Amino acid sequence: MTSRGSKATARTSSEARAVARTQTLIKGENGIGTVRRTTLPGGLRIVTETLPSVRSATFGIWAHVGSRDETPALNGATHYLEHLLFKGTATRSALDISAAIDAVGGEMNAFTAKEYTCYYARVLDTDLPLAIDVVCDMLTGSVIREEDVDVERGAILEEIAMTEDDPGDCVHDLFAHTMFGDNPLGRPVLGTVDTVNALTADRIRRFYKKHYDPTHLVVACAGNVDHDKVVRRVRAAFEKAGALKDPGAQPIAPRGGRRAPRTAGRVELLGRKTEQAHIVLGMPGLARTDERRWALGVLNTALGGGMSSRLFQEVREKRGLAYSVYSYTSGFADCGLFGVYAGCRPSQVHDVLKICRDELDRVAEHGLPDDEIERAIGQLRGSTVLGLEDTGALMNRIGKSELCWGEQMSVDDMLSRIASVTPDDVRSVARDILGRRPSLSVIGPLKDKQAARLHEAVA
Repeated sequence: MTSRGSKATARTSSEARAVARTQTLIKGENGIGTVRRTTLPGGLRIVTETLPSVRSATFGIWAHVGSRDETPALNGATHYLEHLLFKGTATRSALDISAAIDAVGGEMNAFTAKEYTCYYARVLDTDLPLAIDVVCDMLTGSVIREEDVDVERGAILEEIAMTEDDPGDCVHDLFAHTMFGDNPLGRPVLGTVDTVNALTADRIRRFYKKHYDPTHLVVACAGNVDHDKVVRRVRAAFEKAGALKDPGAQPIAPRGGRRAPRTAGRVELLGRKTEQAHIVLGMPGLARTDERRWALGVLNTALGGGMSSRLFQEVREKRGLAYSVYSYTSGFADCGLFGVYAGCRPSQVHDVLKICRDELDRVAEHGLPDDEIERAIGQLRGSTVLGLEDTGALMNRIGKSELCWGEQMSVDDMLSRIASVTPDDVRSVARDILGRRPSLSVIGPLKDKQAARLHEAVA
């Protein structure tokens, strides 16, 4: 039995927890570039970056769910749900949603990744209240009607077909499967024809209710915005939808989990009657929280990040063996990938592979000279800043940072971390990453003898 005094204490404690908490995470000069976070009762986080000099604003909501959270039978459900949230709510039809943003000259879209999903709208600063209302309504009030699921199934199957018709895109899905196998990270974000056909409205609704709780969401807004006004409008929209039900709920922590299985020396070939062969040669990389990621970014830039990079010079400029050749990194919560892509004539596959493998082995053993590292640091610093010159990019940065790291880093801090990378740091990460046995994925019109030789390329 609880005494009256205990009940009063419990109410007081609950009310204390129910107070919104606001922090200034990055203090900009004269308010420019200031990043603030408010955590609402119910666990919803709202982060904003203020840029008074622009006339636009981008509003987005990030969900802590991606294709990595799907079972084999649910493969493609996250992306399917992304489509369905545009199909209507209790108060808006699909046409109402799109027409509202079109009427003010805005743009609206969404994307699904392995570990998160984002919905956003970019509008004039004066139209931000509309964008907040529409996007919040979509995230909290989707009805997911049976007929919409059936109609959108056809659109998603066409999207899968479009991806399969683009081998330069499809080869990256193949490489993920080569590296991770039948693991959520190894499956395609879009799902497959079989899994998409098997998904029902009821299963998607359950997936929606499980993963779109406010504790799993981050609201991000950047541009000519007032943080307190954004918070008030978002809170009103979520309370109207009855989404902030538990005042004591806390945001979930950034994703952790067990390391995904990784393989070495695997080769997967997909025969297609294409004009080019599309290649990805790569190995395990670093998790996105690994402090060595700054050095890996410099290494990646020097190897295949631009026209002066090693791979571009050796494969394209000196020999003309490929039009497109580059390297890339992908960092997940507990693991990562490093890959080299090239598209070339089928008869040139072995030459291109040998050059790429030789360069990776050479850098793993001997490292990069100081001048190449210095140039890569300058290039990476410049591209980092230039990539953040619009409100959409800023919204992406603060939203992803909050969801994936639980903290914010200023642009100056990012530039400082890149500049602090030493030649020894780059050589160390090169030995660790590039010294591993690679795996290989190829799509193209390959003959049996060529296929046999490709297995030798990663031996």
